Amino acid sequence: MSQFSKKTSNMPKRTLSTSPSQIKAGEKPQTTASSKSTAVPSQVPLSTATVPAESPKPQRRILPTVPDWEGDFSEYINGVPNVSGSEKILHKTLQDSLQQPVFLPESGIDFGNIRSACAIALHMHQPLIPAGGGELRTAEIISNLKYMWDNQYIGDNHNAPVFHWCYKRIGEFIPQLVNEGKQPRVMLEYSGTLLHGLRQMGLHDVIDNLKTITNEPLYRRTVEWLGCPWGHAVAPSTPVQDYRLHVLAWQHHFAAIFGLEAVSRVRGFSPSEMALPNHPDIAYEFVKTLKDCGYQWVLVQEHSVEKPENGHHSDRPHIPHRLVCTNSYGETVSIIAIIKTQGSDTKLVAQMQPFYEARDQSQSRWDLKGKSIPPLITQIADGENGGVMMNEFPHKFFEVSNDSTGSDSPLMNVTEYLEHLQAAGIKEEDFPVVQPVKQKSLWDHFQAGDGPDKLTQVIEELKKEDHQFHMDGGSWTNDISWVDGYDNVLGPMEKVSSLFHEKALKGQIPTNDHRYRNALFHLMTSQTSCYRYWGQGLWTDYGQEICRRASDILTFDF
Repeated sequence: MSQFSKKTSNMPKRTLSTSPSQIKAGEKPQTTASSKSTAVPSQVPLSTATVPAESPKPQRRILPTVPDWEGDFSEYINGVPNVSGSEKILHKTLQDSLQQPVFLPESGIDFGNIRSACAIALHMHQPLIPAGGGELRTAEIISNLKYMWDNQYIGDNHNAPVFHWCYKRIGEFIPQLVNEGKQPRVMLEYSGTLLHGLRQMGLHDVIDNLKTITNEPLYRRTVEWLGCPWGHAVAPSTPVQDYRLHVLAWQHHFAAIFGLEAVSRVRGFSPSEMALPNHPDIAYEFVKTLKDCGYQWVLVQEHSVEKPENGHHSDRPHIPHRLVCTNSYGETVSIIAIIKTQGSDTKLVAQMQPFYEARDQSQSRWDLKGKSIPPLITQIADGENGGVMMNEFPHKFFEVSNDSTGSDSPLMNVTEYLEHLQAAGIKEEDFPVVQPVKQKSLWDHFQAGDGPDKLTQVIEELKKEDHQFHMDGGSWTNDISWVDGYDNVLGPMEKVSSLFHEKALKGQIPTNDHRYRNALFHLMTSQTSCYRYWGQGLWTDYGQEICRRASDILTFDF
């Protein structure tokens, strides 16, 4: 349910070169259709010559029908969160902003003289559930926080008011610290379902506090927002075309709440559950979606990536890497990867562990391509979950913001750090390469460009040879599967995805049409990871019910 531990309740297209001579899957040479010889040997009669088969070609993806109009960034349209309809304006806004630095002009960090730096991110999420009434089939879809609030006598639901405070308190901490002359830094990631749920509950104070630190020039230099999938969908097991819709919807919804200028400053992406696909075709689409939507870097868990030359984890996790993903057709795309180390314990952020690790004398500047750069120790954790985060984080955040200000181990945000590196002459191609975990074994047996059918065959062979080999992706934990045992949720989810593809996408329904927006809202809500976290029971029932409603909308409204 949560990204790091259980909750207490029950586009600008920046195309990268895909030339095999520039980027190689697993550092192996690739063969493309254009490089294969089709010449007929002179000693073989023409009638019996065998011409090598042409490499498989990627299928053309069907994209949403985007209207050409003036756009509408109202927060709600016909009672539905504004998750679609103005994609062209959003695309242009992001494209026009990408060449402009976000934090560098006002950073205030003496980057050339610091020894190390640290970054923290707060992940905030509550799912939407059909629990606003006594009957599952007719209950209103409400925030899980609302259910907790109204049923505080059950389990740990008494934490609902504390959660409310956790969602808004950073909007109080930042102004206080800045006005005291300190240099706090924090990265924020709020799911779309949480943002909608807060509005639906009338908790406007949360949004107002967040708007203050997001948009006021005095404070916004200290706060970096991270994009995420709108419905907290898990990338490895969510249909790739739907995951793209989640990414776009979050940007759209964020712009409707905080403004187009604010969304133009969102450069980093935090995948739900830290889940990184490792199936080559899904991983490629994941990174391509992020790049097409204007993202410049992605946060990854350390054990979800490996070095292509030997399959080992990075031995320098505190410097940026380049995540390179190649699909079965031989197409390649890459993005900057920031590695989150250690496990999922919320105490790592609640007690500001990254600062103490950065301040340790064992941390010093590292050489990268002949230039000296400081390491960046990065952590993300649930921002509301667990007693330590609820109670100890405020004091530690203030303490570290005070101690780090003006020190040689300051708090920094990731985009701020990357902009300093760029100003120092460090380029993206200078970063060491990583790829999704388990791909070294795959590339040792599969030639990129041989297509998906051959890839499927090789994967099945490797699974038979090695019971630990899998293409389920990596996340913050190896103990939970988002697939195994959830056929009764995944089946309906895939059916709804297929129906949406047929009725909304192939049907060319404009994204500003109410039918499209309403169906998209239900589709994304049905794909929340929480329905595949708690095992069988009430939560799988929730997932099935939302899938049923989405299916009815797509069947009867189109």
